[in-house]
Amino acid sequence: MSRKLVCPYCYQQFGEREIWFRCSGRPGPTGKSCSSQRDERLAKRMGFTGQLPPAFSADGRKLSTVHSDCRAETNYRLCPECHSQLPVHFGKIENRLIALVGAKESGKTVFMTVLLHELMHSVGIRFDASVLGADDETRDSFRKRYEAPLYDNHQLAAPTQRSTTPMSRRPLVFTFTARGRGLGRPRQERTVLSFFDTAGEDLNSADSVEQNVRYLASAAGIILLLDPLTMRGARGQADPDAPRPHEQGLDSPVSVLGRITELLQRALGTKPSQLIGTPIAVAFSKMDALTRGLPEESPLRRSQPVGSRFDAADSRDVHDHVRALLDEWEGSSIDQTLRHNYSRYRYFGLSALGAAPTADRRVATGVVQPYRVADPFLWLLSEFGAIPRTKG
Repeated sequence: MSRKLVCPYCYQQFGEREIWFRCSGRPGPTGKSCSSQRDERLAKRMGFTGQLPPAFSADGRKLSTVHSDCRAETNYRLCPECHSQLPVHFGKIENRLIALVGAKESGKTVFMTVLLHELMHSVGIRFDASVLGADDETRDSFRKRYEAPLYDNHQLAAPTQRSTTPMSRRPLVFTFTARGRGLGRPRQERTVLSFFDTAGEDLNSADSVEQNVRYLASAAGIILLLDPLTMRGARGQADPDAPRPHEQGLDSPVSVLGRITELLQRALGTKPSQLIGTPIAVAFSKMDALTRGLPEESPLRRSQPVGSRFDAADSRDVHDHVRALLDEWEGSSIDQTLRHNYSRYRYFGLSALGAAPTADRRVATGVVQPYRVADPFLWLLSEFGAIPRTKG
């Protein structure tokens, strides 16, 4: 039985043989070429209504094939369900889907933007890795809608609007490539990152979670972003001038975690005695508002780790300290939920901007100064063996 692959655009599973192809549109040996047309499957699933050469089924285990109508060769491989073009070498390398979800006002869009920017620059240099958009729409959308407004104009994006259909927004898909080792020889480790930009409201009910975050069930790892300032105990420890989230309409972090846990249990078919095997990084954002209240020896006041290996001992120190803080924040039920339902989880504290934004949603200092923003992602990669880690 062939292993199942997961489409990074619609999150459907399929076998490698089932992969479709799209005609190149170029003339074949006889001079005949196929005309472009609307792909109804792509329009229905992903909202793309432009004209494209026809899609057709063939043996998806091959990287290229010949279209029988025009006899032209093509290497455009498609998801058989939504007809999105798959990343290069999809199915031939280890493709791991990392899912990102965040509660309302947790800063998920800013976190995603800063994380990707860091992976493309300082973190990429640290681990000798590269991050590339997997398609033209991702590359264009990330630059224009996310990176340029934040880094060039110092303006935070407007809050994501709630979706009306399960896939009314196309995911941003990237490939992260780092150098690993296999059987003593260097090899390229590739991870597919698929960010489905859900609105915070989409996590406020079980139905919305199931509609908009169903890709969790297909993920190799999950990053759950939570705002500690939505917790009563943490609000009391925050800087006096730190902006507090509006409490009306907000859901508690443990409620969001509970709904995601229930979704995973149903989707993965876990038995009552089983723990969820998908590793989950639980990251608390906006820690800049709480730093001054932390003891001097807190690992969350250390400089970020450097070096080409994930610092396992430092990560464990942060995990233990955040777990202790949960008791002070009146969030011990979060740890209880994780301990009784997940086999692998890790806590993180981070700040995407380094300081609270202004009231008109601008970068207060004029410069984005992230702190530990890549730690959750790097922990997941180290769990997969995609990047090296220190002992600890």
